[in-house]
Amino acid sequence: MKFYTSDAPKTISEFAKEFDFETLRPYYDSESEEVMNRIAYHESYHAAMSFLYPSLSKDDIINKALNTKSPYEFQTGYMRHAIWHIVNNSSSGLTYSGLDKLDKNKAYLFIANHRDILLDSAILQIVLDKEEFETSEITFGSNLMDKGFITDFGRMNRMFTVKREGNVKELYDISKQLSAYIRHTIVDKNVSVWIAQRNGRTKDGNDITQTGLLKMLNMSGGKNFIESINQLNIVPLTISFEYEPCDALKVQELYLSDLHSKYVKAPGEDLNSILTGIKQNKGNIHLAFGDVIEIETLSEIDKATNENEKIKQLTSLIDKQIHQNYKLNAVNYIAYDLLHKTNLFEGNYTIVEKQDFINYTNNQLKNLTGEQDVLKHLFIKLYATPVANKL
Repeated sequence: MKFYTSDAPKTISEFAKEFDFETLRPYYDSESEEVMNRIAYHESYHAAMSFLYPSLSKDDIINKALNTKSPYEFQTGYMRHAIWHIVNNSSSGLTYSGLDKLDKNKAYLFIANHRDILLDSAILQIVLDKEEFETSEITFGSNLMDKGFITDFGRMNRMFTVKREGNVKELYDISKQLSAYIRHTIVDKNVSVWIAQRNGRTKDGNDITQTGLLKMLNMSGGKNFIESINQLNIVPLTISFEYEPCDALKVQELYLSDLHSKYVKAPGEDLNSILTGIKQNKGNIHLAFGDVIEIETLSEIDKATNENEKIKQLTSLIDKQIHQNYKLNAVNYIAYDLLHKTNLFEGNYTIVEKQDFINYTNNQLKNLTGEQDVLKHLFIKLYATPVANKL
């Protein structure tokens, strides 16, 4: 097992030399003391700690922060306990598969489906830690960062910023910088990275990788497509929740988006989604590690005549793994049969389970605004789509 240090590596690859990563990188070990001094006295920190560690006094809570000397200690000293607490109190259990295929001494790019703002990447960290793999760095949208406590919390949790705003030229430069940083982290630091397959969470159940993500990743890799992608050690990662975090909120957003073409989030909406995702019952949770996309597969893709077609084929390959590795539950089969008015999967659930899901759907929809028939269709489709993708 590698022992993580978050100070800058002594050597930097050619593709990273032209970039300044100061505005997006996680904190270094050497910066942790100053940061934890800020966190130790912040009211949000004390509110969270009183929930997670109710037996600790205020002085104990402060001292715990002051004695945390690195982002790795922050992840293993705080986040490990917090995420296991959430999993144990809001789910029927966490299982995982496929990690045995990976090498503890190698760094990977985990391209993941995205169902919950916090838990998708956080659950990866506790699984890696439990199996004595090094935890990863994590992408974090700039829309979720303020410049105070949340930023300190995120960067101590080995998160780095994905900037999302700017004109066309600025966004192009941001993409080049982000691409170089991800490759720098994997190649120079030998540290894995978690990144979502798309901007924002999947709200309709359809986990699809954006081609723009792969184009961004390829920007720092030079002209040889095979070498560029192979260097990243891409592993498709699938998280499956029996009960979708924030399912009702997602359906409401989809409904309003259809009405107004562009949905504008209210202040504090992301924080509300994080808290709802933490508290809501999630049933069974499964994390599936896919197969590393290796050079033999990339050589086949490289036979395509142009880069756009290569990216398209690579996208399809990642999606196929994510869809096939999604762990279906009775609620998914029930939703598929309800949506398509069929009994195709009736052998995968009981009459009682079907009625329970119908009751659950009606209960989740009762406080939403809009036409109930449309809302119900969107809600059931959210749960049915993973079945259709797996088929």
